[in-house]
Amino acid sequence: MRLHRYFIAASLGACVAGCAGMDPNALAQSGQLATQAAMLTDADVRTLSAKSCAQLDSENQIAPADSPYTQRLNKIATQLGDNINGVPVNYKVYLTKDVNAWAMGNGCVRVYSGLMDLMNDDEVRGVVGHEMGHVALGHTKKAMQVAYGTSAVRSVASAGTGVIASMSASQLGDLSEKFVNAQFSQSQETAADDFSFDMQKKKGLDPSGLVTSFNKLAQIDGGQSSMLNSHPASAARAKHIQDRIASGK
Repeated sequence: MRLHRYFIAASLGACVAGCAGMDPNALAQSGQLATQAAMLTDADVRTLSAKSCAQLDSENQIAPADSPYTQRLNKIATQLGDNINGVPVNYKVYLTKDVNAWAMGNGCVRVYSGLMDLMNDDEVRGVVGHEMGHVALGHTKKAMQVAYGTSAVRSVASAGTGVIASMSASQLGDLSEKFVNAQFSQSQETAADDFSFDMQKKKGLDPSGLVTSFNKLAQIDGGQSSMLNSHPASAARAKHIQDRIASGK
């Protein structure tokens, strides 16, 4: 639930403008890496996602199997299903006060305990369905391409061939951070909202948790929650879902 405004070309242009003293070979390589990022295949994105997810898992405290958080998420996972576009999903909870959730192209879905403390199961399900929508609709592929491109450009001086295979721990950490903090466009956010709504309706679930989850997120820090920053206004998103509930469509 993040607004995605970065573009590989813009990032490369900023580097060229601000790297006048950089070796010409390094600048040429930055262009190659940016192009490579734009051409990442679905398989490349799944590989990068698996590496990034493993990195983030190693950096966070994961709720154990007997945790109430895990048990709640397991129940929600049973409702939402075990795959996204045929890719198996694995769900885990990070024990942190942060309010966030995200999903990656390899089926990695992570929900923060801070979000689960704030929301009931119907609301968490709406949010997780939304994040799964970003994967199903191809938004996370674009976000990973940009995260890869901008992190590669920033570390161009030390990057070599076969970047995906040879990324260092620091480069991988940078990639993971950029992806988790990536933001999506308003149209992408609305499409992911609709995906969550449609999926829940198809499964016979109540999608009204989407409405109340927007309202709760909007109340965090005076509406400055990172999950809603620069997104379509929460009131507009809530009304959109309420209108769909009322129309039955």
